[in-house]
Amino acid sequence: MKLLSLNCWAGRLFPSVRDYILSENADVICLQEVLRSDVSAAEWVTYRDGDLQYQQRANLFTDISSGLPDHEAFFCTSMRGELTADTEIWAEFGLATFVRRSLPVLGHAMDFVHDQYRHNGWGAHPRPRNAHVVRIYDPASGESVTIAHLHGLRGEDGKHDTVERLAQAHALVALIERLWRPGEKLIACGDFNLLPGSATFGLLQTLGLRDLIIAHGITDTRTSHYAKPERFADYVLVSPEIEVSRFEVVAEPEVSDHRPLILDFR
Repeated sequence: MKLLSLNCWAGRLFPSVRDYILSENADVICLQEVLRSDVSAAEWVTYRDGDLQYQQRANLFTDISSGLPDHEAFFCTSMRGELTADTEIWAEFGLATFVRRSLPVLGHAMDFVHDQYRHNGWGAHPRPRNAHVVRIYDPASGESVTIAHLHGLRGEDGKHDTVERLAQAHALVALIERLWRPGEKLIACGDFNLLPGSATFGLLQTLGLRDLIIAHGITDTRTSHYAKPERFADYVLVSPEIEVSRFEVVAEPEVSDHRPLILDFR
């Protein structure tokens, strides 16, 4: 089975990010920073946050879903805010998960791991965060695997441990435990917005999860589009039942300010 995890950077490098995702043809695709705006015909919108201003893909979820007809698509919103096209529009922001239809989904759960749904604007950081967990059956092995992903809290002062991040980790573990059966395969992935050695990873170890970023000596999960010195953000963690055939942090092509993470496993 093949897993792709990627922070899409809200589609700023579209169509390259869409073309890359489709080319990988992964069985399970976990995407962070995805927009959906069903009320807008605009392809591009402008996001503003203080002095920041940049273009985003208004309907990135639809853009990618249309190229994946053989996958079940899930959109998990965390907040709703204003963007600018010809006029002000409202868009949902969150996670997207795609599961190949030949892999039965035995259960899935989305819940907030920090704060609650914000419907009336982006607001101040730290903003609401959610996670999505799917438990799927693999006909080839006759076994089930649970996959969880999230876009972790962004802090204005870096990626160090905070009270909010520790609470987020406890909420993630609780969400995983709703679906995962101990002894079955388990994967956690996504943009954790954390540095190695965070207390979050110690908590995830209680589920038997091992960090492949550290295990493989990876020191950079960002691309040249990211100028800050902290180069860690994205992770894949696996339980002992997972047999890893390939793990890669993809440096080229650059389709976001994050590198895609690829896991081939049994």
